[in-house]
Amino acid sequence: MDFSLTDEQTSIRDSIQRICARFGDDYWYRHDRDHAFPHEFSQAFAEAGWFGAIFPPECGGAGLGMMEASIIMQEVGRLGFNACSALHMNMFGCMPIVKFGTQEQIQRFLPPVIAGIDRACFGVTEPDAGLDTTHITTFAAKRNDRYIVNGRKVWTSTAQEANKILLLTRTTPLEKSARSSGGMTLFYTDLDRGKIEVRQIEKMGRNAVDSNALFIDGLEVPIEDRIGEEGRGFQYLLAGLNAERIIVASGILGAARYVLDKAVQYAKDRVVFNRPIGQNQAVQHPLAELWIQQQAAEMLLFKGAHLYDTGAECGTVVNAAKYLCAELFFESATRAVRTHGGFGYAKEFHVERYFRESILPLVAPVSQELVLCYVAERALGLPKSY
Repeated sequence: MDFSLTDEQTSIRDSIQRICARFGDDYWYRHDRDHAFPHEFSQAFAEAGWFGAIFPPECGGAGLGMMEASIIMQEVGRLGFNACSALHMNMFGCMPIVKFGTQEQIQRFLPPVIAGIDRACFGVTEPDAGLDTTHITTFAAKRNDRYIVNGRKVWTSTAQEANKILLLTRTTPLEKSARSSGGMTLFYTDLDRGKIEVRQIEKMGRNAVDSNALFIDGLEVPIEDRIGEEGRGFQYLLAGLNAERIIVASGILGAARYVLDKAVQYAKDRVVFNRPIGQNQAVQHPLAELWIQQQAAEMLLFKGAHLYDTGAECGTVVNAAKYLCAELFFESATRAVRTHGGFGYAKEFHVERYFRESILPLVAPVSQELVLCYVAERALGLPKSY
């Protein structure tokens, strides 16, 4: 089994590294402090064509696989979750359009996304449903050649910046659906601020990328903005979840690696009692253990990406990879703060920002607990618990 990168993959990694090198710690510190979206960073990726990394060539994409996407996002992840979230939706969130949209929709919707002209957000989660997506209540009522949408969404990232929304609604009430996962429909349409009120949510970290509550009142959606068949929106979302797990886990792993690098460098430079603190086993052993765990996480992640690219069943592996990378990021960020001692609490050393961001992957886009439920059922054959 060959674990080395191909020449093409190495070139991709090097290209991403060159872009990321233009946006250092101070850039992200300022944007996180000021709650300012990183437009310059996002535009740099658009200008280099990377928003189209995994989109098909017929709409201007590069047609790369999940292995290459993982390599890209590991490098982006080293900049932190602000960087990842600034790119996620345009680079990967529109895959349901690729898989289930018509050729007309692919040509109409994706080139502006790839060019960075359109910015999309994702309207799925609701305040009263949470991870139980089958119980969403936002409803799209069909009226001749359009749908009228009313309802609420929450934790919608980038809605302050977006002009488009990938929106999941019910078109059949839950109680009238043959299956709980039926009766939901997916749309990609204009984010009409005359019909959608966007309220920003103040939060712990990842402050350069906004999170929002959406209040939808009479949004008109043309029928030509419906993705796929009416009533099958939930199935379309499920088809993209394995890719999402790989993308998210890759960014998490990149962040874990970077914050470990920060801790290691500080352990080399910081001298206490006439010796670098990295000479003390109480400091070096936890850092060495994290390095070992990161190597294992990368192997699991690349296995999941390989299975995805070859069309094999990969759900259990990629969910396990997301779980492992999330735990590892939290432990790495915590250890980095502890290695820095009192300075780990100071913003100027940057590790506290990564620590705040490391909480997010434990609960989103899927909680660690729900991943364990999934693995218990699919890998161990235990009864379904949710």
